[in-house]
Amino acid sequence: MLSFVCLAVLLGLGYWLRRKLVFLQRLYLPASVIAGLLGLTLIQSFKAAGYPLPDTWTVGWNKLPGILINIVFACLFLGVTIPGFSRIWKSAGRQLAYGQIVAWGQYVVGCGLVLAILGPMFGLNPLFGGILPVGFEGGHGTAGGLGPVFEELGWAAGKDFALASATGGIVSAIIVGMMLANWAVRKGYVTNKKPPSENIEEEDWTGIIPVAKRPNAGKLTVSSDVIETLSLHLVIVAIAILIGYIFKEGLILLQSVIPVLEKHHLLSSFPLFPLCMLGGLIVQLFADKFDPGEHIDHGLTRRIQNSALDFLVVAAIATISLNVVMKGWIPLVILIIAGILWNVFCVTWLARKVFKNAWFERAIAEMGQSMGVTATGLLLLRVVDPDYETPAAEAFACKQLMHEPIMGGGLWTGMAIPLIAAVGLVPVFAIACTAVTIWAIILAVTGRKR
Repeated sequence: MLSFVCLAVLLGLGYWLRRKLVFLQRLYLPASVIAGLLGLTLIQSFKAAGYPLPDTWTVGWNKLPGILINIVFACLFLGVTIPGFSRIWKSAGRQLAYGQIVAWGQYVVGCGLVLAILGPMFGLNPLFGGILPVGFEGGHGTAGGLGPVFEELGWAAGKDFALASATGGIVSAIIVGMMLANWAVRKGYVTNKKPPSENIEEEDWTGIIPVAKRPNAGKLTVSSDVIETLSLHLVIVAIAILIGYIFKEGLILLQSVIPVLEKHHLLSSFPLFPLCMLGGLIVQLFADKFDPGEHIDHGLTRRIQNSALDFLVVAAIATISLNVVMKGWIPLVILIIAGILWNVFCVTWLARKVFKNAWFERAIAEMGQSMGVTATGLLLLRVVDPDYETPAAEAFACKQLMHEPIMGGGLWTGMAIPLIAAVGLVPVFAIACTAVTIWAIILAVTGRKR
């Protein structure tokens, strides 16, 4: 209980610092990231001074990310209207293809660099090749959630490097993204000609939503005399996680009867959280058919999801082992710089070839999401398209429904790290190159048809 209280107080301090310190407001860092960095600083400072914090203050923090990430992904589809693939492709097909190229390209860059240069030069674990996309495209939640997988594969340091990569990604997404936004305005590449700083509202700086603009957190779907609605939604989330757990046990059973899978522990090391996402999808499909709009409320599931993610991020960052990260800081920094350059290339060159209209607005949203979180992408979009006059916002939102289940913590993100451990970097690098090529061909073919 004391450790949870300390974690909650730390999160509250992170929010207070975000409200009071202007430079943190200008970086648009979430309070959870600030709280995690504050916790990391306090823990390491007391340890360096010879007075480590009592274990009762932080007990369980290192296990929390691996638990909470299952809640985050179980909520992904709950309360969401799931359109068909044809509808998504019609409204956001090119956005989806572009987003896939950006995401797969991070694997090409990360695995390629470690395979050709960084691995031989620094004697790195092959899993280091997956650090860039796990941190950038996956973010803090995925990086923290993959901690048990890294431990099972014998490289617990992977979690620390992935979290450091995620922190570098979200900070650089804002800094580089704002630089690109100002460049685009000067060049006349965007519809809105005002400087980005003028399109940022007070609520973006402070985080306080004006009273007149405050949305509903959710709607009560059942009477509290029967069961509290929030309790019912927690039950639904738990069912989604249970389905994911059953899938996980099924994979382990399948592995036991296939010698090549058993040899490399490929399925047993597959993380639980992408399977929880599938569990949530099954629950939602069942609800759409037999209980349409009756019990599941999208707003409440988002509150559960975001609360779990806040505490996950604080715990994950605060427990980073700096000693481990400092031993490999040079290749880590090189990977982060390479990841930034890849995203800048996609925004400044590739997006012009892919999109027929609003190419910068579409690309900058993708950059924010692929280096930070979805909210980062929407923020960068809003500074160049404050009134959503272009189709970028709609295309970006629709594309996420197909993109997230695969990348950004989805099925491939969960499979890539165990696959690298099982077969090495070369096959995974080849798969990533093939994926980029396929999506590029799809873009070329659909472009000719148009």
